[in-house]
Amino acid sequence: MPEKYPFWLGGSSSMAAAAVTHPLDLAKVRMQMGSSRGFLGTIVDVLRNEGFRKLYAGLSASLLRQATYSTTRFGVYEELKGRVQGDGTTPSAPVLVVLACVSGLAGALVGNPADILNVRMQNDQTLPLEKRRNYKHAIDGLIRMAREEGIGSWFRGAGPNCMRGVLMTASQLASYDAFKGMLLNSKLMEEGLVCHFSASLMAGFVATTVCSPFDVIKTRIMSGKTRRSISEVVRWSVANDGWAFAFRGFAPSFIRLGPHTIVTFMVLEQQKKAYRYLRRD
Repeated sequence: MPEKYPFWLGGSSSMAAAAVTHPLDLAKVRMQMGSSRGFLGTIVDVLRNEGFRKLYAGLSASLLRQATYSTTRFGVYEELKGRVQGDGTTPSAPVLVVLACVSGLAGALVGNPADILNVRMQNDQTLPLEKRRNYKHAIDGLIRMAREEGIGSWFRGAGPNCMRGVLMTASQLASYDAFKGMLLNSKLMEEGLVCHFSASLMAGFVATTVCSPFDVIKTRIMSGKTRRSISEVVRWSVANDGWAFAFRGFAPSFIRLGPHTIVTFMVLEQQKKAYRYLRRD
């Protein structure tokens, strides 16, 4: 029987990654909202005009998002994978993708409120003073959203967010397992940090490419104060930015998601290693 790990390991490793890569995520969100300064230019603008601390604007929401979204998707994925490989066999790549899609859907639904807060808090400083929300932290944001916009506002943009969650988990978790298995089975690498780094780097590139269009649409829906459908956002984006809008911020998305994926899986693998060691004792 395969080793069974605690449900929360994926969430804790993702929270560690979020703490490391948050400034990169902030730059990505602002570029997706229309900043034309470029990745480094956006970060320099934040440092010059808002100060170093604003690079971590919305960190509480980002950590809450990983605590809900990633804990759920990793936990469900590992649970389903453990049931499928109950006899010790390794699930095929198509089976892993199906399991990851189910897990990503569950994670996206659970994490949607924190995802909205993450987008809003990171983009707040770019808005005119009268339009800023000025949430103090994630919990304050959740309470104010419910009070000012209704509980339904917690699930604004849930459609594209669920699609992104499905694609992200399938292209990130399933591809990591597939790449890791390929590297090990081909004898190119042995189990260890180099293998984990290589597999997670490739998984990060796949995930960025697959998810970029839905990530842009999700960001633009969640940042707005009024409810807009996916089709309305797509039409508006094409009219103003052309079809290239779908990959706006691709470079910072990969610069952010690549390190985030690497840190997540390398921390996760070390947590699993520590858990196995403690279990033996």
